[in-house]
Amino acid sequence: MNKKTFGYAWKILTVVIMLYVIIGGMLFEVPVLPVIHQTIRNIYFHVGMWFSMIFILFLGFIFSLIYLRGFKQKYDRMALATVKTGLVFGLLGIVTGMIWAQNTWGAFWLNDPKLNGAAVGILVYLAYMVLRASLDDPERRARLAAVYKIFAFVIMFVFIMILPRLSGASIHPGVDGNPALATGDLDPMMRKVFYPAILGWILFSYWIYTLVYRIDNVTDKLNQINASYDGNTR
Repeated sequence: MNKKTFGYAWKILTVVIMLYVIIGGMLFEVPVLPVIHQTIRNIYFHVGMWFSMIFILFLGFIFSLIYLRGFKQKYDRMALATVKTGLVFGLLGIVTGMIWAQNTWGAFWLNDPKLNGAAVGILVYLAYMVLRASLDDPERRARLAAVYKIFAFVIMFVFIMILPRLSGASIHPGVDGNPALATGDLDPMMRKVFYPAILGWILFSYWIYTLVYRIDNVTDKLNQINASYDGNTR
């Protein structure tokens, strides 16, 4: 299989999986649970979005490390594209989580370590975008952004994965004491959709990342052409 054929194959696979997840998530049978009821279906979407965000931002973490080894602008642009993509999926994850919280806990937002940690993680990456916008020199901007992004991923991971578990006070799924997990592990009837959902969302997020990267490259080239044209006409 050549590169072009493989490129089409994984995208078709992504579309098939996502269609299956959407249809299965809406129509397949789910267990009857207290408190959360039919909103349990949101697990196929909310959790998948967060998995894809972490995956894409981890790619950016790797790209930043590679950039600092050779200072090739290509990897700086790739890291930037991962942040843009990751922020979209992170914000979607927060929105779907807020909707779920309203139906489950009666409020869109609670003073909860997991929820607050997620908000801090998003803000850390928004600060990355502000940092880039505040610097004019491309090389200095790329180096500072790469260093910041490495620390940003670590900080985000600490706030959304480690601190909520250490606090022991979160009612978010995945932490002991949450009513959504009172019945134990994920019901077998949901696994046939949940696991494909995780894979599908990760593939979909990578697809979006490649599109963002290409758009950024085209934009950079157009800006260079415009700058060159303006310089020649003066």
